[in-house]
Amino acid sequence: MKDRKKEMGLTNLRVSICLLICFAITGVLSSASDHRYKAGDPVPLYANKVGPFHNPSETYRYFDLPFCSPEHINEKSEALGEVLNGDRLVEAPYKLDFRVDLDSKQVCKKKLSKDDVAKFRSAVTKDYYFQMYYDDLPLWGFVGKVEREGKTDASEFKYFLYRHIHFEVQFNGNRVIEVSARTDTDAVADVTEDKEIEVEFLYSVKWKETPIPFERRMEKYSQASALPHHLEIHWFSIINSCVTVLLLTGFLATILMRVLKNDFVKYAHDEEAADEQEETGWKYIHGDVFRYPQNKSLLAACVGSGTQLFALAIFIFVLALVGVFYPYNRGALFTALVVIYALTSGIAGYVATNFYCQLEGTNWVRNLILTGCLFCGPLFLTFCFLNTVAIIYSATAALPFGTILVILLIWTLVTFPLLVLGGIAGKNSKVEFQAPTRTTKYPREIPPLPWYRGPVPQMVMAGFLPFSAIYIELYYIFASVWGHRIYTIYSILFIVFIILIIVTAFITVSLTYFQLAAEDHEWWWRAFLCGGSTGLFIYGYCWYYYYARSDMSGFMQTSFFFGYMACVCYGFFLMLGTVGFRAALVFVRHIYRSIKCE
Repeated sequence: MKDRKKEMGLTNLRVSICLLICFAITGVLSSASDHRYKAGDPVPLYANKVGPFHNPSETYRYFDLPFCSPEHINEKSEALGEVLNGDRLVEAPYKLDFRVDLDSKQVCKKKLSKDDVAKFRSAVTKDYYFQMYYDDLPLWGFVGKVEREGKTDASEFKYFLYRHIHFEVQFNGNRVIEVSARTDTDAVADVTEDKEIEVEFLYSVKWKETPIPFERRMEKYSQASALPHHLEIHWFSIINSCVTVLLLTGFLATILMRVLKNDFVKYAHDEEAADEQEETGWKYIHGDVFRYPQNKSLLAACVGSGTQLFALAIFIFVLALVGVFYPYNRGALFTALVVIYALTSGIAGYVATNFYCQLEGTNWVRNLILTGCLFCGPLFLTFCFLNTVAIIYSATAALPFGTILVILLIWTLVTFPLLVLGGIAGKNSKVEFQAPTRTTKYPREIPPLPWYRGPVPQMVMAGFLPFSAIYIELYYIFASVWGHRIYTIYSILFIVFIILIIVTAFITVSLTYFQLAAEDHEWWWRAFLCGGSTGLFIYGYCWYYYYARSDMSGFMQTSFFFGYMACVCYGFFLMLGTVGFRAALVFVRHIYRSIKCE
């Protein structure tokens, strides 16, 4: 009866998770616009944000700069992912009715005060850009320009504000296909000096017909990352990674298989003449290799959280490969991350509690709480600090109280209950730890080992090989997340992810064997740390990218970059550590099951 209830509970949990994931995918897909218009119909144009071009996290509301603003600013209602993405859409002061051409139409004539002029000059100095959405199509432009004229002294530069925007819109039948904004470099206002000036803001609209169908209107943005020379670089990266990985892993596999084969033959011979020769190598520690590790509750929590993050990555890749994350589908990725992480918390609870009970742990409730806080805790503390910084800067990255409340409700009503349900299911499964050898009462002493067999050198060796397989692709991902490049080649990224998983598993297994061969039986934590060490290499790459490959600057952008990348790399550490540990556990069970030990 209990088994039947347990099976029904697990079935209901799986059905609930599947339904909620389908709901999340439907919500993300439904955000696409498919409006049809007649000539003269108003088409929605929303101003989104402004900010320094080289600081993608430092963005502000469009009307934080003293542009022409209507009497009543109408804000567009936004989804959770859009708010998390820093989008704050408001109705723009420009009217672009369907198929209505305009020539130098006045938006307003505005008298700028000294403070307004100083704001615009500061924006021009920092290369501010603006972003708008017209029928859900993005368009950008710069606020102004700096004329240096060969001068090196910044006090002699001239600063100009663009006051005329040319909109070019392409249509097919009754649908908008493409839009672009071009600023008139001749129609400018001088904002070099702090003095009141009167500026007339203008805009023009030109409509053109195009044969491009509506279904292909987003290809313009996705093709940017699929140009031939970009694809060549990506494929060269993959081929380079595959060749390097195959050579190194093949070399290690050959050595490992040959050594293992010799070990099996040697130990089989030793069994026939057990009295003549004493046991050595990894068979010598058969009575200690399955001795439960220290801090087993923390290890179980790490494995549970890592399994959840691995499942999250797989779901995100599935959504990406089916085309959900097309360019500028505002907030789709953030919505998917929040929803799927909440729904997969049951996996973390089940895996952690199940493994903890296998290790004969008794306080499973504390283990469950530790699992729930292991990743969310550092992420929440980082968010609190960075959100405070964003509030001080009055940036759009600062989440409103309502959004924070929604996230807390999701955690309280979805994440935590599923975590508890998964933990209860894991506790009631009562699967015993399958150790092929018996553990002795007292542990053997580990012999002195050279320095390069210590945890830190082993982690360096374990992290370098997987990182070398992905570092080229990392640049494109960073340039997309922390820049203005578009990344849409998810199939290549998925191949790189598979290579990363395989190499991590193999290198961890190899190092675990060499550790056991040196008669060091404390492999549990070492396997996890070696597998997760690639996350530390990725964080090291963050420093290189920030100082050598980007132009980011300022306290807010720096804190956002290193703060959130620390959380991402920590997630990689947990996920890849789990992959390495699971591979090592399967390997250790296999080799000790293949020999007879008394």
